Parts: sequence; structure tokens; C-alpha cells
Amino acid sequence: MKVSSYTYTKTALRCISSLLLLSVFTGCEKELDFKYHDVPSPLVIEGTLTGEGTNVRLTYATPMDEAMDLTPVTDAEVLLTDITAGIERALPLKDDGSFGDVTPGVPGHEYRVDVKTSGKEFRSESAMKDKTEIVDMQFQWIKMPYDYVAVLRVTFKEIPDDADNCFWVRILRNGKPYKWSVIDRRIGNQGLISCVMMTSRKDLDEEDEADALREGDEVTALVIPIDRKMVDYLTALANDSNGPRMWHGDFCLGYFLAAPVATTTIIFHPDELTEYK
Repeated sequence: MKVSSYTYTKTALRCISSLLLLSVFTGCEKELDFKYHDVPSPLVIEGTLTGEGTNVRLTYATPMDEAMDLTPVTDAEVLLTDITAGIERALPLKDDGSFGDVTPGVPGHEYRVDVKTSGKEFRSESAMKDKTEIVDMQFQWIKMPYDYVAVLRVTFKEIPDDADNCFWVRILRNGKPYKWSVIDRRIGNQGLISCVMMTSRKDLDEEDEADALREGDEVTALVIPIDRKMVDYLTALANDSNGPRMWHGDFCLGYFLAAPVATTTIIFHPDELTEYK
């Protein structure tokens, strides 16, 4: 095959141009040091108000190259204000290092928490919604290509006259956090909403310990009504991205949530599960 001088020259110029561009980019190569380890650890404030009372816990975020440190910050002043009723009270320090008391929250009331520590001030507000009711909770086996998997279904009631009707469904395994999900009212049917989660494989020798469920394990569901701002916060948390700022004043991480909690508990008996059809 013959190649014209024009084609050869054009090809050669392309090769030379590519080499020159490569040389330019290689010459600009530089190691970047972001020094993210030197950023001071921010305060983390996690507060809840339920029908059982208030709990506010202060800690500092742990640098990624250090062991997890959940030592609570106890040198603080924490106030809870029932904005609707116009009542303010100081939350005492508890034996576990958190602040709170057993005064229950009232659905329909709006609340604010104010925190002062190390010369900084923080505040967050949350309106308490009505409580839902869990009507059913059960496991079933579902056949997957690799194994049978126990699927957990938690069914609960929508909240009448609530335009949001969003819920945070938390699952505990033997009293410790196991899984969670955020549910929107749009998946509801005739006043009921179901949350479905994949849990443990049947063959525990092939299952990760974080997901494994064994005979006799106590599985508890907590269903918590939340607003859209909390939905965005939890969604961002699940996706390792930025979410809405939940505290005002000086910068900190965390959230304050006033919400009643519906709970139910069952015992996991794998030999008694039926297969989902």
C-alpha cells in the first residue's frame, strides 16, 4: 500500500503534537499536600427529644488516622426550650456523660436546644410530630442467585394530616445499631407504609459479621417521623456527601430531633421463616 507524502507529513505532525502535549502535562506534575490531618476536630452534638425525655451528647470528631474516641464533653451548659409553651429548663449532666431528663416531649410543640461550651454557642430547633403505630414486623426468606437472604418487613401507619409523612426506620440487633432506612409516604398504600430491608444470608459461614443474624437474636424496629430537612441530612450521611446544617451559631456537626418513637421487637428464628413468593 502506498502512502502519500501529505498523509505521512500529517501523521508525523500529529505524533509530534501528542509528544509535546505529554511533555507539557508531565512537566506540570506536582505533589499536592492538603494537610487534612491538621484540621481541628469539630464538636459533634447529637440531641433527641422523645416520649421518654431528652438526651443531648457532645463529643469531638475523631481524626481519620486516630482510634475512635467517643469520650463525651461534659463542660457545657445545655438548655431545652419548649417554644410553644414558653418554658425553658436546664438539662442536667447524667451519669453516662450526656445531658438530659425524663420529661416527655409533646407532639405538635416546637423545641429549641441551646448549647454553650468552650466559649462557643450553638442552637437547633425541631418540631415534634405525632406518633405512628407499627402494625406488623416479620422476616421471610427470599431466593437470591448466591443464597437465601432473610428479608425484614416493618409495616406502620401513615400520620393523618401530615404532608411530609417521612420516617427514619432504625433496626437494632440485640440492642445495638444494625441497619436503618429513610422512608417516604409516597410508597404508602391505604394508610400503611412498609419498609423492606435485606438482612442476613442463610449460610452464615459466607456472611459478613455486620449483617449476620443468628438463632435467638433480638431484633427491634424503631420508627421515627421526621421532616424533609432531616431526610436530607440522613440521605447525605448515607452517601458521604454534604447535607443541611442542623445547628446555628458556631460551627459543629450533628443534629437535634424532637420526635416520638414507635417500637416493636421480635426474636429471629431462621428455621421458622417461610419463603417469599
